[in-house]
Amino acid sequence: MYDRMTLQVLANHARAAAENMAHTLHRTAHSAFVKETQDFTVMLMDRAGDTFAVPMELGATWYPGLTYGRAIGMIDDYRPGDVAFTNDPYSGHVATHAPDTHLWKPVFADGEIVAWTGGHIHNTDMGGAVPASLSRSLTEVHQEGVRFPPMKLVREGEFDQQILRIMETNVRKPSLNIGDIKALVGALNTGERKVHAMLERFGKQGFLDGVSALKDQAEAQAREILLEIPDGDYVFADYADEDSDIGNPCRLKLTLSIRGGNAVLDFTGSDPQLASSLNVPSGGDPRHTILLVGVYYVLYTLNPRILLNTGLTRPFTCIAPEGTVLNPVAPAAVGMRSLTCARLRSVIFGAFSQAIPERMPAAPAGNNCIVNVMTHDERSRKIVIAAVNPVVGGGGGMPDRDGTNGSGADAAYLKNTPIEITETEVPVEFVKYGLARDSGGAGRWRGGLATEMSFRVFAPDTRITARNRDRSFFRPWGVLGGRAAGLSDMVINPGTGDERRLGNTDTAVLQPGDVLEIRSAGGGGRGNPRKREPWRVARDVACGHVSIRAAQEEYGVVLKAGVVDEAATASLRARVQAQDAHFHYGPEREGYESRWTDAAYDRLTQILSELPVHWRFFTKTEIFRRMSGRSGAEGVEEAFAETRARFPELPLPRPVAEAAE
Repeated sequence: MYDRMTLQVLANHARAAAENMAHTLHRTAHSAFVKETQDFTVMLMDRAGDTFAVPMELGATWYPGLTYGRAIGMIDDYRPGDVAFTNDPYSGHVATHAPDTHLWKPVFADGEIVAWTGGHIHNTDMGGAVPASLSRSLTEVHQEGVRFPPMKLVREGEFDQQILRIMETNVRKPSLNIGDIKALVGALNTGERKVHAMLERFGKQGFLDGVSALKDQAEAQAREILLEIPDGDYVFADYADEDSDIGNPCRLKLTLSIRGGNAVLDFTGSDPQLASSLNVPSGGDPRHTILLVGVYYVLYTLNPRILLNTGLTRPFTCIAPEGTVLNPVAPAAVGMRSLTCARLRSVIFGAFSQAIPERMPAAPAGNNCIVNVMTHDERSRKIVIAAVNPVVGGGGGMPDRDGTNGSGADAAYLKNTPIEITETEVPVEFVKYGLARDSGGAGRWRGGLATEMSFRVFAPDTRITARNRDRSFFRPWGVLGGRAAGLSDMVINPGTGDERRLGNTDTAVLQPGDVLEIRSAGGGGRGNPRKREPWRVARDVACGHVSIRAAQEEYGVVLKAGVVDEAATASLRARVQAQDAHFHYGPEREGYESRWTDAAYDRLTQILSELPVHWRFFTKTEIFRRMSGRSGAEGVEEAFAETRARFPELPLPRPVAEAAE
């Protein structure tokens, strides 16, 4: 039995080991997406493949609850020096889209495996239909690049050259892929050495017992937080703008049930599996880390000292029905699952906001747009494919401060690449990179401002992918009287006669001299904006964060020559009071939900759930097409009847078919 002090010493050793792994990878990676943007993870795992330590200073923050156990079990006869890998979203439930290449290595002591080191890097490209391998337009996983089921990449210290040749043949920039993978192997070796140091200090059995105790402590900490939250059922829904190219909204729904230190996240009512790459491959795992990322952020916000490991997932059970967007059936495309995951986090935040409104922020921007460029470099006479920058957006207004500008809390781990580095490595010229005025939701605590970035290209047929484009219709919501944030946008040649607005389109072809401008969404506001101190509003105007018009219309603050007119402000605020509703969604969602009510979605969900999986998205699309002029459950029923009449091949819903038999 570990005493608290010794357990904390072990936790510190484990985290330091993970930090060392992260620094090894960060220093030796080849691609900007790993060494600058930091889209990678490393972790230490116990004998079962459950994560027990992750770094806090570097890398992505999605995977403290990840388990490699199923993938580990798909390979036999591990030996010292072996490294296994996979990037297949449908093998082992570790990788969740093809560019994420996961590696794991056994750590032996006295002839048996006592731990694993592991991690992933996001490859700049894995081949497939588009540069960088990811686009909303793709409809099946086979279009998203070459996939490797769990297999050995390194055998007793020697790389399998045949596997490397297969990868090199199928990807667009093989040197980046191979360089990043070898850097990750180096990080795993660092972790192995650190585990052996812990074995020497704590002893083999002491180490094994301590790792188990670390997971138990994380579980206890998570349950303590849940016990502080009132028991109840908290229902929330949010939308991605489009379920496919120029498609219909994609709805995610959550019923969060908290009872005595346990929580169930029931996603029944979310959209069916999509014919686009927005699907999230959870495999139906009730504790899959990708479903619980929003929960990690909530727990860590409520207790910044919580241990981050798989133990904290134990109090939670997720329900994601098979054949839905959160549990698709192969070969559904999944490359853009991060867009849906952003909305998934918003749904989780919205449910917890109802449970503990005094402790939760407004919605973050929720669109971590990652821009890749494939172009010809006239200087080197080579093709270049590189990540330019993530365009993340603002954080939601917090209980006691404004949201973070340009760095939405739930995507802040994606670091920006300095302009000088990008312009050195990629033949583009930045025209603008900064914060967008009036983009943060108004509130007692203002939402964080959006990021806006524009750059010029010089070579013909320069191909751009800007994955995770969203929030150009459904705004990040405000809470407790705060207002919804500004929308995102993407424009070619803004302010010219050749201006073209792309909305959520995530691929574009640019010609010499073209300028691409991308703006993220802002963060939602928190609290009544009429209660924001006038001096704060005046400072926002002076800093260029808020316009004079918005200061008066949204905050009720009158400025003259940059100085608050106290009398006019008091008079204006007395005449016009903002509403203190729990959520403010903006006019777009309010108009949409006047037709697509909860009852309408309940009926749609029932209809689709009773159809074979391969008919669901088609039927949803046809019902939406026929909903013009209709609303509510009755409208859905009429639209479905018309769809059945038009397509007699449509199978009978299961209960009807069973009754007929």
